[in-house]
Amino acid sequence: MMGSGKSTIGQLLSNATGWPYLDNDELVQRSRGATSRQIVEEHGEAQMREAEADALALGVTVATPAVIGVAAGAILDAADREQLRLGGIVVWLRADASELESRAIGAEHRPWLDTDGGSWIRDAVAEREPLYASVADMVIDTGTGDAEASTAEILGRLHRISACAEIR
Repeated sequence: MMGSGKSTIGQLLSNATGWPYLDNDELVQRSRGATSRQIVEEHGEAQMREAEADALALGVTVATPAVIGVAAGAILDAADREQLRLGGIVVWLRADASELESRAIGAEHRPWLDTDGGSWIRDAVAEREPLYASVADMVIDTGTGDAEASTAEILGRLHRISACAEIR
């Protein structure tokens, strides 16, 4: 979910492993030539979701290993969930709705939070948590502690996966 630490932890994980980090916002910009906010304002939410699906498809086709920050809403689409399952190791950065709300509201690139964002986040968390759980290979609680501790936890778990054993 937005506010869970995807960008911060993704970049820290990239720095620690040497793997490239690709963020959803950058992938949307690359595939559509516009930001998510611009797409919502000019074409509506459905077009933004399509752009996020395109960004996910682009992300999972890059040379591995890589760290991909996936749009939180991608989980709503069954085909996107399947791409996540097949695309690599899925890390769900989990935090409760009140923590996500305190981190996410007011961000320029999140237009759907401009009106009654707290209610939107609570509803989205309730709807999406079971979906995130259905694809997650690991769950990291980012609601407490800092990004560095969450990154260290991910690295520790990755070291126990044979395909990732050579992480520096």
